[in-house]
Amino acid sequence: MAEQNVISINDVFKQYKNAIEPTVNGISLDIFKGEVFGLLGPNGAGKTTTISMICGLLKPDSGSVAINDYDVQKNFERVKRDIGVVPQDLALFETLSARENLRFFGKMYGLDADMLNYRIDHFLEVFGLLGHASKRIKYFSGGMKRRINLIAALLHEPTILILDEPTVGVDVQSRSVILNFLKKLNREGVTILYTSHLLEEAQDLCSRVAIIDRGTVLAKGVPQDLIDETETNNLQGYFLHLTGENPRD
Repeated sequence: MAEQNVISINDVFKQYKNAIEPTVNGISLDIFKGEVFGLLGPNGAGKTTTISMICGLLKPDSGSVAINDYDVQKNFERVKRDIGVVPQDLALFETLSARENLRFFGKMYGLDADMLNYRIDHFLEVFGLLGHASKRIKYFSGGMKRRINLIAALLHEPTILILDEPTVGVDVQSRSVILNFLKKLNREGVTILYTSHLLEEAQDLCSRVAIIDRGTVLAKGVPQDLIDETETNNLQGYFLHLTGENPRD
């Protein structure tokens, strides 16, 4: 039985005004239903720009992106029901409480008040934050904010979850809670697209990965298969083999 594409990225280009080169230079990828797909690359590789085009927040200069066979640019209102997006930059209101933030985001999806309150309480409990529901976000730690950011993307029960570095800058305990929840969510059938600089984390979490640099795909496949190809010890070794060891500033 053929695997079902839920995200199709077809020969996508994006070059920002005054940039010398494209940030995304002809990327094509298929992401299958029920997998955890890692989009990996050094700083400036084009990961966040690619994610922004997948989410419909940025229009490609050429090429197309489809989610569940719907062109993202032409059917954005239809597509947004299927996806939950966790941006790299925290999308929270510092002066509102955790519960007030989540109510705001839930209402954007038109959720019934009773159902919304139920889901907020459920996820706050799952992520160990129910006792902090009335606390203003500005008093939360980095790990707590990351967990609230994730909850905001889950309230409408998306079938596809798109995460741009969801564990950056968090403590070990928060990272463990987030990753264990993502694994559970994936076992329940949610497709996950994920970017990270944490290669050990990606190797543990992802069923397939694509490594991109300077806006192009250098390699894609099952992490262990890629590692075995070059007899490197882990995904980080393979990543450095492809992209080099010089820092990217």
